[in-house]
Amino acid sequence: MVVRIELSDEEIDRVFHALSTATRRDILRRTIEGEHSVSALASDYDMSFAAVQKHVAVLEAAGLIIKRAEGRERLVRADPAMIARARALLARYEELWRSRIDRLDAILAEPAASTAPHDTENTDTEGA
Repeated sequence: MVVRIELSDEEIDRVFHALSTATRRDILRRTIEGEHSVSALASDYDMSFAAVQKHVAVLEAAGLIIKRAEGRERLVRADPAMIARARALLARYEELWRSRIDRLDAILAEPAASTAPHDTENTDTEGA
Protein backbone atom coordinates (compact mmCIF):
# COMPACT_ATOMS: atom_id res chain seq x y z
CA MET A 1 0.00 0.00 0.00
CA VAL A 2 1.36 3.40 -1.03
CA VAL A 3 0.58 6.29 1.27
CA ARG A 4 0.72 9.71 -0.38
CA ILE A 5 2.16 12.32 1.93
CA GLU A 6 2.20 15.41 -0.27
CA LEU A 7 -0.99 17.44 -0.45
CA SER A 8 -2.12 18.94 -3.73
CA ASP A 9 -2.77 22.68 -3.91
CA GLU A 10 -6.52 22.00 -3.83
CA GLU A 11 -6.18 19.82 -0.73
CA ILE A 12 -4.08 22.47 1.00
CA ASP A 13 -6.71 25.10 0.21
CA ARG A 14 -9.50 22.88 1.58
CA VAL A 15 -7.56 22.10 4.78
CA PHE A 16 -6.73 25.73 5.52
CA HIS A 17 -10.29 26.80 4.69
CA ALA A 18 -11.67 24.10 6.98
CA LEU A 19 -9.42 25.24 9.83
CA SER A 20 -10.22 28.93 9.32
CA THR A 21 -13.11 29.04 11.79
CA ALA A 22 -13.10 28.37 15.51
CA THR A 23 -16.20 26.16 15.35
CA ARG A 24 -14.61 23.79 12.81
CA ARG A 25 -11.35 23.68 14.77
CA ASP A 26 -13.36 22.80 17.88
CA ILE A 27 -15.31 20.09 16.04
CA LEU A 28 -12.03 18.66 14.81
CA ARG A 29 -10.54 18.74 18.32
CA ARG A 30 -13.57 16.95 19.72
CA THR A 31 -13.50 14.30 17.00
CA ILE A 32 -9.81 13.69 17.62
CA GLU A 33 -10.73 12.84 21.20
CA GLY A 34 -13.41 10.40 20.06
CA GLU A 35 -16.25 9.64 17.69
CA HIS A 36 -19.40 11.77 18.07
CA SER A 37 -22.77 11.94 16.42
CA VAL A 38 -23.47 15.13 14.51
CA SER A 39 -26.43 15.78 16.82
CA ALA A 40 -24.19 15.45 19.91
CA LEU A 41 -21.74 17.90 18.37
CA ALA A 42 -24.54 20.31 17.48
CA SER A 43 -25.92 20.34 21.01
CA ASP A 44 -22.82 22.19 22.25
CA TYR A 45 -23.06 25.12 19.83
CA ASP A 46 -25.33 28.12 19.78
CA MET A 47 -26.34 27.54 16.16
CA SER A 48 -28.77 25.41 14.22
CA PHE A 49 -28.24 21.73 13.57
CA ALA A 50 -28.07 22.55 9.85
CA ALA A 51 -25.25 25.02 10.47
CA VAL A 52 -23.24 22.39 12.35
CA GLN A 53 -23.91 19.92 9.53
CA LYS A 54 -22.41 22.44 7.10
CA HIS A 55 -19.31 22.80 9.28
CA VAL A 56 -19.00 19.01 9.39
CA ALA A 57 -19.36 18.89 5.59
CA VAL A 58 -16.49 21.37 5.16
CA LEU A 59 -14.26 19.29 7.45
CA GLU A 60 -15.27 16.13 5.61
CA ALA A 61 -14.55 17.71 2.20
CA ALA A 62 -11.08 18.61 3.48
CA GLY A 63 -10.57 15.00 4.54
CA LEU A 64 -10.02 15.98 8.16
CA ILE A 65 -12.96 13.96 9.44
CA ILE A 66 -14.73 10.80 8.34
CA LYS A 67 -18.49 10.49 8.58
CA ARG A 68 -20.31 7.18 8.72
CA ALA A 69 -23.90 6.13 9.15
CA GLU A 70 -25.01 4.01 12.07
CA GLY A 71 -28.75 3.55 11.91
CA ARG A 72 -30.29 7.00 11.75
CA GLU A 73 -27.25 8.72 13.24
CA ARG A 74 -24.24 10.12 11.42
CA LEU A 75 -21.06 9.58 13.40
CA VAL A 76 -17.92 11.57 12.77
CA ARG A 77 -14.33 11.05 13.79
CA ALA A 78 -11.06 12.69 12.87
CA ASP A 79 -8.94 11.14 10.13
CA PRO A 80 -5.47 10.79 11.64
CA ALA A 81 -3.88 10.17 8.24
CA MET A 82 -5.01 13.51 6.83
CA ILE A 83 -4.11 15.29 10.06
CA ALA A 84 -0.63 13.78 9.79
CA ARG A 85 -0.34 14.98 6.18
CA ALA A 86 -1.40 18.50 7.21
CA ARG A 87 1.06 18.41 10.11
CA ALA A 88 3.86 17.37 7.72
CA LEU A 89 3.00 20.31 5.47
CA LEU A 90 3.16 22.74 8.39
CA ALA A 91 6.46 21.19 9.51
CA ARG A 92 7.92 21.89 6.05
CA TYR A 93 6.77 25.51 6.27
CA GLU A 94 8.32 25.78 9.72
CA GLU A 95 11.60 24.30 8.47
CA LEU A 96 11.66 26.75 5.55
CA TRP A 97 11.16 29.78 7.79
CA ARG A 98 13.60 28.57 10.44
CA SER A 99 16.31 28.16 7.78
CA ARG A 100 15.61 31.68 6.50
CA ILE A 101 15.85 33.09 10.01
CA ASP A 102 19.10 31.15 10.61
CA ARG A 103 20.59 32.63 7.41
CA LEU A 104 19.53 36.13 8.49
CA ASP A 105 21.06 35.58 11.93
CA ALA A 106 24.31 34.49 10.28
CA ILE A 107 24.40 37.61 8.11
CA LEU A 108 23.72 39.86 11.09
CA ALA A 109 26.42 38.10 13.14
CA GLU A 110 29.19 38.75 10.59
CA PRO A 111 31.99 40.92 11.94
CA ALA A 112 31.29 44.62 11.82
CA ALA A 113 34.73 45.18 10.28
CA SER A 114 33.53 43.75 6.99
CA THR A 115 31.01 46.55 6.70
CA ALA A 116 33.17 49.38 8.16
CA PRO A 117 34.91 51.80 5.76
CA HIS A 118 38.52 50.85 5.05
CA ASP A 119 41.31 52.97 6.57
CA THR A 120 43.61 54.40 3.97
CA GLU A 121 47.19 55.20 4.67
CA ASN A 122 48.10 58.82 4.84
CA THR A 123 49.75 59.46 1.54
CA ASP A 124 50.35 63.08 2.35
CA THR A 125 54.10 63.65 2.62
CA GLU A 126 55.22 66.49 4.77
CA GLY A 127 58.33 68.46 4.05
CA ALA A 128 58.67 67.43 0.47
